[in-house]
Amino acid sequence: MNQAPAKCNMVCQRTMILLRRGTVRNYTFYNYTSGYIHQCLVDGLEYDTKYYYKIDSGDSYREFWFQTPPKINPDIPYKFGIIGDLGQTYNSLSTLEHYMQSGAQAVLFVGDLAYADRYMYNDVGIRWDTWGRFVERSAAYQPWMWSAGNHEIEYMPDMGEVIPFKSYLNRYPTPHLASKSSSPLWYAIRRASAHIIVLSSYSPFVKYTPQWEWLRKELKRVDREKTPWLIVLMHVPIYNSNEAHFMEGESMRAVFEEWFVHYKVDVIFAGHVHAYERSYRISNIHYNVSGGDCYPVADKSAPVYITVGDGGNQEGLAERFRDPQPDYSAFREASYGHSTLEIKNKTHALYHWNRNDDGKKVSTDAFVLHNQHWGSNLRRRKLKKHHLRRVVDWASSF
Repeated sequence: MNQAPAKCNMVCQRTMILLRRGTVRNYTFYNYTSGYIHQCLVDGLEYDTKYYYKIDSGDSYREFWFQTPPKINPDIPYKFGIIGDLGQTYNSLSTLEHYMQSGAQAVLFVGDLAYADRYMYNDVGIRWDTWGRFVERSAAYQPWMWSAGNHEIEYMPDMGEVIPFKSYLNRYPTPHLASKSSSPLWYAIRRASAHIIVLSSYSPFVKYTPQWEWLRKELKRVDREKTPWLIVLMHVPIYNSNEAHFMEGESMRAVFEEWFVHYKVDVIFAGHVHAYERSYRISNIHYNVSGGDCYPVADKSAPVYITVGDGGNQEGLAERFRDPQPDYSAFREASYGHSTLEIKNKTHALYHWNRNDDGKKVSTDAFVLHNQHWGSNLRRRKLKKHHLRRVVDWASSF
């Protein structure tokens, strides 16, 4: 591909969008030099509209399409897929194909993309290339909201590579400036009826650090009247009963859990552990090193914690869970799969974890998620009865 700036021709059913020129660059990693990476920002798009876009490069081009999200509305339905620790194996392909059959409109990705750091020298960059081609079948047509995992760090001093997240940041930009973040590794977006906060498990987050200061302000900016669903993504799970990576999320729990409870976060998705686990609503905010109850307790204001690190990477499954199963753990299983969260309205959403079973998608864990803000607010009594009736009738069909 030549180095001419990328051109984006975009067409919707009602409007012709003018030609947009993007930026082009590449980067090096060891002796590998990436292909030209084109980025194009297109604004002024209409809500809930299908756009076709064509990427030109000289005499050749490729055409794709995407659907813009609906306008922000507290009762708008929307379906997210949740994938983590995907890699590029046969199991990864099974997960991706099953997700693409789910009807979800966007992916919440909880870190560990290509697993390129398991290779050396020029093969690191090559594995990023192959992973990009692998996920293109979905990522070229709908948004993937990225969070960074440990396999994106790529600190490899023996190869002269000491800049963390170099490949990841060059290839997968995030809209961090729109949420007043100083780093693309932590940011927030609003989509349909959800406010989604992405945190970085591998960036400083203790008191007074940039990520801590940003999250403190961002949580105050959340408007549950407009976006009642508050979702947090991170890579390292705060609650995890697997022997793999046990207690690695404890430091972030000590810093942020009290905020998650205070602001009534609905659900927190994480990856890292190559298995699936879902908690009840619990917290451990009364414990410190000098006193307090040292065990998690039931807490109606706390989020549900869900680990979805079972996308299919080549490191295999984390099959050793701690015994006995803790009281806070509602469901756990070491199998490959993905999840979906289907928001129905401001009060209810339906969650599914789907296991890859012999090449088939098997719905294994499912529950109705009640919104923390509207479920505990006196104004919920003013909701029209048909909202709840519609969700109950719909859920009973499964």
